[in-house]
Amino acid sequence: MRKTIYNILKGKLLLEDKANKNWRMIFFLFSLAIVMIFSSHRAEKKVHEIAKKSIESKELRAQFVEGRSQLMRLQMESSIQKKLKPMGVQKSKTPPTKITVSSSK
Repeated sequence: MRKTIYNILKGKLLLEDKANKNWRMIFFLFSLAIVMIFSSHRAEKKVHEIAKKSIESKELRAQFVEGRSQLMRLQMESSIQKKLKPMGVQKSKTPPTKITVSSSK
């Protein structure tokens, strides 16, 4: 057992006559490790990208809600009256009349 560990540490495992199988296995494991590292980096990059997009969508949603509430305040009759008062436009005292057109066919 001790001799086997010593031979592995010394590198005899890779230098003997049947080392071709060992080199193929080492190359396969090395390639597999590279692929795993690459895929984990890509996955982590996607996670960061998703978090960034989530924050951005929350900010855009907040801007939308703020703009919509501001528009609702501007559309209120009282705010329109305040803006038109300096121009001399006042609320009509008589309600509008409905005009109906009958088709004669």
